[in-house]
Amino acid sequence: MVAVVDKDTCTGCASCVDVCPVDAIEMENELAVISDACIDCGQCVDECPVDAIEMK
Repeated sequence: MVAVVDKDTCTGCASCVDVCPVDAIEMENELAVISDACIDCGQCVDECPVDAIEMK
């Protein structure tokens, strides 16, 4: 499974960036982008206040 950001739902709050243990999330154009460094831990999914990130 891989973490995926719904760009229509993401508000750019960056809370997921702070919680990622491997720094795999960056902000681009005020939206979260998850890189290939993601280890699929799901912490960003739990942290997102608008449920814009899901495991697929």
